[in-house]
This record gives sequence, C-alpha cells and structure tokens, in this order.
Amino acid sequence: MLAVYRHDVHKLRGRSHAAARDRVAGVRVNETVLLGADRDAALLSRPAGEPEQTLDAHAAPSRVSLVTGDVVISGSVGADGRDAGVRELVRIEDSEEMHEAWLSSDVAGLFNESVHYPYTSLKYHTLLAAALLDNYHAGFGFEELFLAVEEPDGAVTPHRTVLSTPDMQLCVTGEPGGRPAARLGDGPARCFADVWARLPEHPLDVGGERRWRVLDAQLRRIRSWSAALQYVEEFCRRFDSRGSGRGGRVGGGR
Repeated sequence: MLAVYRHDVHKLRGRSHAAARDRVAGVRVNETVLLGADRDAALLSRPAGEPEQTLDAHAAPSRVSLVTGDVVISGSVGADGRDAGVRELVRIEDSEEMHEAWLSSDVAGLFNESVHYPYTSLKYHTLLAAALLDNYHAGFGFEELFLAVEEPDGAVTPHRTVLSTPDMQLCVTGEPGGRPAARLGDGPARCFADVWARLPEHPLDVGGERRWRVLDAQLRRIRSWSAALQYVEEFCRRFDSRGSGRGGRVGGGR
C-alpha cells in the first residue's frame, strides 16, 4: 500500500514521468501500482486514449481551482517549503498513517493529475487509487464497489476513505454495511455526478443552508472524480460558516 501513495511522486515535484527519479528522500518511489488500480483511478477522472489539452492558457503541474478558476500555486514548485512537505509525506513508513497524511495534505492538493486536465487533483487521484487497490486486494471487483457516506466526525476507514472534511466523509468500498451508498458502476468512468445523484441519503443539509444547495447542485454536474472531491474540500474550506475557513459569499467570484 505504501507504493500506491508514492507512485506519482514525480508529479508532486513538477516532473514528467520520463524525468522521474527512482528515489526521493531516500525512499523508493514511482513504482507500478498492482492490479490495475492506478489505471482504473485515472479513468475515474480523465478520458482514455491520447490526452487533449483542455485549458489552452495552462499546461503545468499546478492545479486550477474549480471554485475560483485560479491556479492554486504561485511561484516555483519548490517555493514556500513545498518540496520539504513532499519529502515529509513520502518518508512515512506506516501505510495507514500514510493514508491519513494524504487525506489531510495541503501540498498534494496543489497539483493536477495530468497537465492536460488541470482541474483534476493528484491528491484525490492517489486516494482513489489506494481505495481501489485495497478493495481489489480484498477480492472485490470494480463492479462490486460503492461510494458510501461516513460520519464526518468518525474514524476514517484505512485506505478506503477518499474524502474527509469536517462536513463530509466519503469512502469507496465493497462493504458499505448499513451506510448510505451507491454503486460505482460496471467499470471505471467519469461518473461522479451520476453516483452522487444515486445516493439514497446525502451528507448535506440542502434544506437548511444555501451553501449546501449550491455544493449539491455542482456535484450533480462534475463528472471527474478527483476534480469533484477536490472541489468539495476547497468549497467547504472557503465557505465554512464556523469561521475556520476563509469565508466568503457562496457563489462569489475569484
């Protein structure tokens, strides 16, 4: 499981696969992810085949925010201690600790998973790949997997929780139990909006606050899984009514 969290470290360092190093901070990185989990996770967020440039003005490893429309990194990739943050992240040797570190990582959310699709998120691609790999190791096929709603203040499910914010926690699992859940589908595809719409219960109080109605409406439109999960994190942080985030008017501009 450690390998899956380290398989795209070259992207965290702003490098192409061809220019990737085998070791960073003394640990082995950029290894192949088993059981096709990396490939399947990629198909959840971007199309198969030859990539196409989707944002003419931006072809860089920095992510573009769906909330603001802005590039989220200013300056060089190694600025502001980012490179040190990457090294700290990859040095973790316990796989469950690594999973929790990725869930809470800010530096991982600064990068896209493909320069051709800059709204995607390397952070959430990696978490999705880990969740798929863990489920595949447990004997589940993709068609047996669910998106399940977890308690936002509860413990995370090792390797399977793919989003954890104070307002929402989601996991990808073949064992949803009694939690509200919806099947992912017959095969990996950009279908987040469809799966979100099929959840029998949603974790958002859409009847209580306008910000949750706005978020729910957007999640019914965003098809890329990594882009959608990153959007939730950024939206909740930006429009946190409890004052821990930056605040702002829901629906506000850049």
